[in-house]
Amino acid sequence: MILLAQLKIHERGGTPDCVERNGICPSWIADNLDRYTHPLLKQIELVLAAVAIGFVIAFALALLAHRRRALIAPITQITGILYTLPSVAVFFLLLPVTGRGFDTALIALVAYTLLIIFRNVITGLEGVPEEARDAGRGMGLTQPQLLWRVELPLALPEIMAGLRIAMTTTVGLASLAFLAGAGGLGETIFDDRFFRSNVLVAGGLCVLLAVVLDLLVLGLQKVLTPWTRTVPA
Repeated sequence: MILLAQLKIHERGGTPDCVERNGICPSWIADNLDRYTHPLLKQIELVLAAVAIGFVIAFALALLAHRRRALIAPITQITGILYTLPSVAVFFLLLPVTGRGFDTALIALVAYTLLIIFRNVITGLEGVPEEARDAGRGMGLTQPQLLWRVELPLALPEIMAGLRIAMTTTVGLASLAFLAGAGGLGETIFDDRFFRSNVLVAGGLCVLLAVVLDLLVLGLQKVLTPWTRTVPA
C-alpha cells in the first residue's frame, strides 16, 4: 500500500510529518496527482460508454412503446427491476458469465441507466401538446416526420434531464466497478482507504467528474433547445 511506503519514506524520528499523522497533506497530493490520471480516464471511459449504450437502447424502447402503448408498463417493470438490483450483487452475478473486466462493469452500468432514460423519454413525448401534433398533421407531416420534427424537439428538455440524471448516477456507480475488475477511481480509494489525503483526492475527482459531465449535458441541452432560454425583458 502506498500509505505504508510513504510512512517509511517520511520516518525521520521526532515529530511525525503530515503523512505519518494521516492528515490532509497538500505536498503529498501535489507530488502524487499523476497516480490518479489513469483511474480517472478509466472511469470517464466507463461512464460515457455505459450512458451512450444505455441511451440508445432506452431511446429505441421508448419510441417503440410510444407507438405501442401496451409496452410501456412491461418495459417500465423490467427496467425498474434492473434498477433496484444491488450493484455489487450484479457485478458478482455477472463474473461467472462475462469474467472480470471492463465488459462486466459495462453491462451492469448500462442496465442501471435504462429506467431513468426510458421514463424521461416517455414523459417528454407524452407532454407534447396535442395542438402541436394537430398543427403538424395539418401541414401534411407523416407520422415519422411528426415524431422527428415536432414531438422529439418539444420533448428534448425532459429527455436531456433524464440524461443528466443517468450521467451523474453512473459516475457514482462506476466507482464500484473495480469489484468487477474494471478499475477506476473506486479502486484507488479502496487501495488506500485509510489514508485521508488519498480518499479526499479520489473522492473529490468523482464529485468533480459528476459536476463537469452534468454541466456539459446541460450546455448541450441549451444548444439543442434555444427556445427554452429566458428572454430578457
